[in-house]
Amino acid sequence: MGEGTDAGRVAGLVGLLFGLAGMGSAAVAVTLPAIAADLDLTTGGVSWVISLYALMLAVATAIYGRAADLAGIRLPLLVGVGLMAGSAVLGGFAPSIEVLLAARVLQGMGAAAVPVLGMAIVSARYEGAVRTTALGQVAGTAAAVSALGPLAGGLVADLAGWRAVVALPALGLLVVPALWRALPTQGTGARLDVLGAVLVAATAAGLVLLVQSPASGVLVATVGALLLGLGVPAVAARVRRRPEGFLPRRVVREPVVVRSALAASAVPAAWFALLIAVPAVLAVRGWTPLQVGLALVPSAVTGFLAPRLAGPLLARLGPARSLVVSDATAAVAMVVAAVGAARGSAAVLVTAVVLVTLAFGLGQPALMAAVGGAVAADVRGVALGIATLVFLVGGGVGSAVVGGMGEVLGLDRSLLLLATLPLLGSLALVSTIRARTIRS
Repeated sequence: MGEGTDAGRVAGLVGLLFGLAGMGSAAVAVTLPAIAADLDLTTGGVSWVISLYALMLAVATAIYGRAADLAGIRLPLLVGVGLMAGSAVLGGFAPSIEVLLAARVLQGMGAAAVPVLGMAIVSARYEGAVRTTALGQVAGTAAAVSALGPLAGGLVADLAGWRAVVALPALGLLVVPALWRALPTQGTGARLDVLGAVLVAATAAGLVLLVQSPASGVLVATVGALLLGLGVPAVAARVRRRPEGFLPRRVVREPVVVRSALAASAVPAAWFALLIAVPAVLAVRGWTPLQVGLALVPSAVTGFLAPRLAGPLLARLGPARSLVVSDATAAVAMVVAAVGAARGSAAVLVTAVVLVTLAFGLGQPALMAAVGGAVAADVRGVALGIATLVFLVGGGVGSAVVGGMGEVLGLDRSLLLLATLPLLGSLALVSTIRARTIRS
């Protein structure tokens, strides 16, 4: 274990790395209209910039956790941050949408190392109250940097263009040397179920492709349908054949884990949908990236306050009811956003983003608490990794709905369609709440 005296420094650096990874979505989002104009794309076409990043961020997260078990934290983190930085620079120089999307896929794969390995650094180095305080500092720093992402993106875009914004996460590479001595190099020797990970990634990709296909053509729809149709039974067969593999049977058969993860995934779906919809609507009204970033400052303030509100509410309501409140807030936000998109109202759209930020601030810790309390200690880490995967896949689905359905139904109706997801998620938790009420 490391000395508690350096906990603040290490936590601050890890939180900064978190925030820079978060800028891969939040900062880039305000530049989507500029990217579309420069590369001659529609809103549906440019939305892939967010969708693919969110998808790869989701499916690669659990892989890094297992890789750290195998090889320690240092090597996987270096590979991940290096990939994030290199692909961010590649995206900044991309001559075409094809190269930009390839760079975004690689960037998402790299950035996925940061959340899981960042927390692992602190957990492995400190104990007791020092660890708890350090984890809180990581969350606070990450929230501060990420929340300022839209404003930072707007400022940089105003000064240097959208390409510089895409390259911003490359700054994360400068943080690694300062963390080098704090990175554990020894793993447990656990094996990585590569085939299981690939099957889960392909299935999740199929879902996102299928949802976004209305704006992308028959080929994308066909590929998505094939990946999803073949992937679901293949994943089920893999779980039966290798019950301790990438998706441990004990975890995926626990109803609380599955219901909580599905319910919580509706919140990042709403968040990523607004990352695309808000800049698109305001750009039509002549807003610049900087103006969009400034308009989203209230949501950044909400992002700072949300963790302080979430703790007491979670303690009072419990994880399942907190997830219901989070989902209900996200549903209301989508309805508000649909009204704002239809009217072209910046004030209404910003209100929707603030509501989603509140939902996110409550939903994520509620998910972690629900899953952590539902499984045995020996599979808790894996269960949290799977829950995080499902949670983040929701982000890919949300951006895909706006990108795919937005051009067919209109942005306002696609946002209204997304309002059904958190409502369905809440319904999935009813039986869990009833069971706990009966036991109490």
